[in-house]
Amino acid sequence: MAHEHHHHHEETEHNSALGQWLRPAITLAMLAAGIALTATGAEWFGGGIALAWYLAAFIIIGLPVVKEAVEELREGEPFSEFMLMTIAAIGAFAIGEYPEAVAVMLFYCIGETLQDMAVDRARGNIKSLAALKPEWARVDGELRRPEEVAVGEVIEVRAGERVPLDGVLLSEAAAFDTAALTGESVPRTIETGDEVMAGMIVSASIVKLRVARVAKESAVERILNMVEEAAERKAPAELFIKRFARIYTPAVCLLALLVATVPWLVSMIAPSLFNGSFQWSTWIYRALVFLVISCPCALVISVPLSYFAGIGAASRLGILFKGSNYLDAISRVKTVVFDKTGTLTTGSFRVAKAERLTEEELGIVAAIEQTSSHPIAKAIVERYKPTATADNVTNIAGYGLSAKIDGHTWTIGTCRLMEKEHVDYPKELKTTAETLVAVARDGEYRGHLLLADTPKADAAEAVSRLKQMGVGSVILSGDKQDLVNKVAAELGVDKAYGDLLPQDKAAHIEQLKSGGEQVAFVGDGINDAPVLALSDVGIAMGAMGSDMAIETADVVVQNDCPSRVASAIGIGRRTRSIVKQNIVFALVVKVLVMLLGIVGIATMWAAVFADVGVALLCVLNSMRLMRTKENARECR
Repeated sequence: MAHEHHHHHEETEHNSALGQWLRPAITLAMLAAGIALTATGAEWFGGGIALAWYLAAFIIIGLPVVKEAVEELREGEPFSEFMLMTIAAIGAFAIGEYPEAVAVMLFYCIGETLQDMAVDRARGNIKSLAALKPEWARVDGELRRPEEVAVGEVIEVRAGERVPLDGVLLSEAAAFDTAALTGESVPRTIETGDEVMAGMIVSASIVKLRVARVAKESAVERILNMVEEAAERKAPAELFIKRFARIYTPAVCLLALLVATVPWLVSMIAPSLFNGSFQWSTWIYRALVFLVISCPCALVISVPLSYFAGIGAASRLGILFKGSNYLDAISRVKTVVFDKTGTLTTGSFRVAKAERLTEEELGIVAAIEQTSSHPIAKAIVERYKPTATADNVTNIAGYGLSAKIDGHTWTIGTCRLMEKEHVDYPKELKTTAETLVAVARDGEYRGHLLLADTPKADAAEAVSRLKQMGVGSVILSGDKQDLVNKVAAELGVDKAYGDLLPQDKAAHIEQLKSGGEQVAFVGDGINDAPVLALSDVGIAMGAMGSDMAIETADVVVQNDCPSRVASAIGIGRRTRSIVKQNIVFALVVKVLVMLLGIVGIATMWAAVFADVGVALLCVLNSMRLMRTKENARECR
């Protein structure tokens, strides 16, 4: 049914829920009125009037399906489920079973509308991609669109603004928040003359850049293009019914033809079997009854409904599936690949420990850091109370801070700052995985602070739940390998790879997929978009994630809890097993009624009741999915 969505999704997107249910409601009212009039024996309601009445009801509901059948026929797909519905309905009209013709289409349309509503509901919760792209660039004090800026021009970007174009840094070294672009949790210092990518955010100062590439070649645009290419390489999980219809429809049409012609051939060879008089009308009626019976109503309504129920159950937990095919695909996932920062960890710093520094010294460090808006400074001030007043604080961009307090000069920052100031500090600090802030007083090393990005409250639970389900876990991150190993060990993740660029992540995903296993990727950054598109199922963290990741993903976890990934796989698996139960049950009943139809025992309405009964049981089975036991608690 994926194809059908493709065509009429444009219509349904703008319609309200009321609009979506309007056609089925009108048809249902007309069908009920027609059946009531026939049952009460209204004389005027017969012949041509009844035909016109039911034909009108049929056109209201069935026209889109007939159009779809014609379209598929043009595209060289004569045996789609739409064609089967159309033939069955025409057959029912031909033998005077008008209500059945309308009922066939009505059931189908209700199933489809439910499916559409599920997809619309998920889409309604997905943010737009445009917010990522900076709308303008500042050149000589005037604002221009990034497309209008030429290579070589100088642009200015202020603190907190996103860089609109790739360029070379002209100002002195500055800190940039690259988390969305590279997934690094620590702001990155870029030196004068080095390249700055579009999409980075200036942390604390005004910077000038010489534009290196035009807008359409910028890092953000290139990632967008990678997304489109990766998305094209992704095979859509075709729904079972579509594949089923390709075999089922021609088989049923052929059987119906045989039901009409074989008895005639038999009557030519052995007339005595038919007491000498073969009646065409009897066998054509049976052939058409067979066609109508064969219409897979129970399947057509219960399969979309099972997916709808699954999508609904997931959305109540804050998990948004962008289509039923992803619900199907996630149930087969064997490995979940996590990005680290913002996915398994909170993406915000806290002080892990202070080495050698006294309470008094920590109060002074906090007093100096209080003057900075850097994320690291904020984490230190949150933890320690400032106990002094710092004056003439100097921000040494990209290195740290220096200040004078009570006649002493304090230097606080990176190991590189210690070297620059010729401070003798323990050299093993250079290899520390965590973010390190060294402290010196009057050129003498006093101690250091270690800051870490903390795992989310339910990160370990997420990994252990996946293990119980027989699903492996892998971390791919742009952070240092030592740090990534540490997080992996803490959470019990199977494999961990650090120091990766976006293209390295994509290569890892390709490698995992080449083993033939279904792979899900969970991420939140701009740089994750290509990998999200490339994986079999891309899962984005919605609350903290970039718009681009959310746009590209197949599944969005709204509350950012990694344990929801296990919930999503669980719901996918339950949905798939219920769909299988419904398919087997519906087909067994269908085949029995067909056989009864061929030998003339089952009439048209017996077929309808069998079909409606089966559909109802399948629907009730599907609705079991709506009962999810989990509570939608926050994990941050």
